[in-house]
Amino acid sequence: MASPAHQGPAPSLVRLSISLPAELFSELDAMVSEREVANRSQMIAELIRQELAVHNARERPETVLAGTITLVYRAESGRIRQALAQVEMGFIPETISSQHIFLEDDQSLEVLLVQGTAQRLHNLCDALRKVRGVQQCQLVTTAALLPPLSSKETR
Repeated sequence: MASPAHQGPAPSLVRLSISLPAELFSELDAMVSEREVANRSQMIAELIRQELAVHNARERPETVLAGTITLVYRAESGRIRQALAQVEMGFIPETISSQHIFLEDDQSLEVLLVQGTAQRLHNLCDALRKVRGVQQCQLVTTAALLPPLSSKETR
């Protein structure tokens, strides 16, 4: 099977040798098996990428990141949706898109696709979290960025 045309050359690899407590090693192997990941190296690389995104978001507030903000809230009245929209209006450059769905028991799930500096994304998440009725609010980021939305857009 041919590789997709959009993929570049394979990244260069560096070998790393680590020592782990036996119990941690067993748990890693179980995770690899449960998630059906190809091998330990792939699983460890994924875990490192996740932690680097968290690190960059905390330690380098000017770093541009892409990610999602996931909200769960009670939609008892339109008041909360209006309050959330008001917060989001203050972060239009960072909000790429949003998806909303109604859940059981008068709850709603909203997912925002976001990109901006780590500081701005955290500010957005914190502002959404403060809206009365929000039950859960989580920011998940990655260092990989969205491509420009138009040929005129630059980073």
